[in-house]
Amino acid sequence: MVESIGASLGNESQQIQQAGLGQEDFLKILLTQLTYQDPLKPLDNQEFIAQFAQFASLDQTRQSNENLDTMLLMQMADQGIGLLGKTVEVRTETGSVVGDVTAVAFSQGIPRFTVQVGEEQFLTNITLAQVVLVR
Repeated sequence: MVESIGASLGNESQQIQQAGLGQEDFLKILLTQLTYQDPLKPLDNQEFIAQFAQFASLDQTRQSNENLDTMLLMQMADQGIGLLGKTVEVRTETGSVVGDVTAVAFSQGIPRFTVQVGEEQFLTNITLAQVVLVR
């Protein structure tokens, strides 16, 4: 289940980065605001400081989200490596199957397992979300 959370957070973070404002964009907006302000009603210094504080807070939140995404990927990798050699029950389209995890591969930071279910029978590309039970 962590896998779906990490994927969702990662997508949102990428979308925010692509559509979001950077510090340079904020300064351009601020400069435009100064250029076109009414000279008879100039903006108060406190308003500028408040706007900058809001932007700084937004930037820190974005950085925290990126760090959280990285931490979730690291946790998934740790869980994946921890399953090596373990007997697991895996949910498949046809039902549940019990087997031993023989290999872990990573695709974009997400672990994918190979599970041996018979002498020469292997299930590949198994995700953490499909692992129902670890024995």
